[in-house]
Amino acid sequence: MTTSVPGELVAALQRARHVVALTGSGISAESGVPTFRDAQTGLWAKFSPEELATPEAFARDPAFVWSWYAWRRELVERAQPNPGHFALAELTSLVRRFTLVTQNVDGLHQRAGSRDVIEFHGNILRDRCSGGCSQPRRISDPRLRIGPLRRCGCGALLRPDVVWFGEMIPPAALEAASDATRDCDVFLSIGTSSMVYPAAGFAEEARGSGATLVEVNPAVTPVSGSADFVLRDPAGVALPRLLTALRG
Repeated sequence: MTTSVPGELVAALQRARHVVALTGSGISAESGVPTFRDAQTGLWAKFSPEELATPEAFARDPAFVWSWYAWRRELVERAQPNPGHFALAELTSLVRRFTLVTQNVDGLHQRAGSRDVIEFHGNILRDRCSGGCSQPRRISDPRLRIGPLRRCGCGALLRPDVVWFGEMIPPAALEAASDATRDCDVFLSIGTSSMVYPAAGFAEEARGSGATLVEVNPAVTPVSGSADFVLRDPAGVALPRLLTALRG
């Protein structure tokens, strides 16, 4: 049974000066993208993400790490945005101001039509220099097959443009997400476990700043107890119904 959309939630969105949405792996899982900690398959069943998604792993065996990312890129390339992604793209036109922050690295929000997405953990389809130089980021062919390792113009190896274990969130993304969170008056926590910091702290930060806190998740999370409204459905079900209610 789907959760009904409370009239008070619709009214809060209609009044809102600034709405912020934070999305996690749940919305991408609805498109068939395995969550980062889902069981690996085939060759990768013997490894955990913590063994592959680290600067140390890349330094030891960059070709092996790249081969794992080539496999993951193929999964992402086959995935398509779902109704939840499209609903968030449309929400921009229904509220005064809208900011979308995602913990996902698959680019599905952009493919659904969202613009100016704050990519908190980067994008798996992009490359960047492993040496940290200021060369422009290169956009990869997501159908990449591993051959000779590619290098930046400065000579250092290229690596996936994602945040690995032990790395800091890109300062610009962290600042933009934090500023939006403190400024908003409605905060939507969508398909995220609310367990991975610093993103996990945004919901409570918004609540502490007086925002209406809304959780969209079929599972109970640490945010559930403090949320003003909880829609206990997948994003692909809840968000289109929320749009229908907003349109009146």
